[in-house]
Amino acid sequence: MNAINRASTKLFDILLVPFEALGTEWAIILMSGIFGVGALFIFKHISSQKGIKAAKDKIKGHMIEIRLYQDDLGLVTKAIGKVLLRNIQYVFLNFGPFIPLSIPFVLVLSQMVVRYGFEPSPVVDQPSALLAGEGTTLRIEFQSDSKAAAGDLQVVLPDGLVATSPLVRVPGQGFASQEFVATRGGQFEIQLTAGGVTEIKRFDAGPEGEVSRHRQGERLNGIWAMLWPVEDTFGGDSPFEQVTFAYPESDLGWLPGSGPAGVLIVFFAASMLFGILALKPLGVTI
Repeated sequence: MNAINRASTKLFDILLVPFEALGTEWAIILMSGIFGVGALFIFKHISSQKGIKAAKDKIKGHMIEIRLYQDDLGLVTKAIGKVLLRNIQYVFLNFGPFIPLSIPFVLVLSQMVVRYGFEPSPVVDQPSALLAGEGTTLRIEFQSDSKAAAGDLQVVLPDGLVATSPLVRVPGQGFASQEFVATRGGQFEIQLTAGGVTEIKRFDAGPEGEVSRHRQGERLNGIWAMLWPVEDTFGGDSPFEQVTFAYPESDLGWLPGSGPAGVLIVFFAASMLFGILALKPLGVTI
């Protein structure tokens, strides 16, 4: 998983450079469109194009049969049954190939979200003036068999990050939390130590020019790590299950929506539009 995530991150770091020169909005649209066309090309070669065309033709034939023999209830009933069966076949032929396509879909979309879905956290000049809940809340969850490790958790904030609440540890439930803020912009590494294991969670704050190209508010284990590809999953001997905090959602300019939801909307819309436009040139039947 980590090797795939690292490779895809490096690949997108290179691929998106020319698109980002046009602006964030066009980078999202063009990358989504390229994926849509690429997915359609792959679909053509892993789907039964002849089967899809035959199913569509038979559905049309049965619909004509219903129209021609509309006064014969028996024939119409049989024709409706055939239409329903052919529709099931048609749906299966179309959506079956999307199962293998779901893997590159997740890889591409997750890369888009961590790059364009969030903004760096703001810099706070006077942390002492903030009320509870106005900072960034760091939440640490532990593996089910390592809940007790929360009791000796140590969180080390680097210079530039300041705690605005005590570190709260709840070993019985296997989690801990602490609120903090950034007093200057930059890229930071928060150090977490528990059960003899030390892990790092990255954090960005301040203007865009002072931070990395991608931000993710979660680092975790398991299959869902595909959604957060920039940081490695925790090791097998790590007591940590998940470390999270919330970045502000991004402003996508003239595109509809904002944050991850906006990226998702544009991704689907652009990939589908480009795909539809490429249907005839690629000779794809759906």
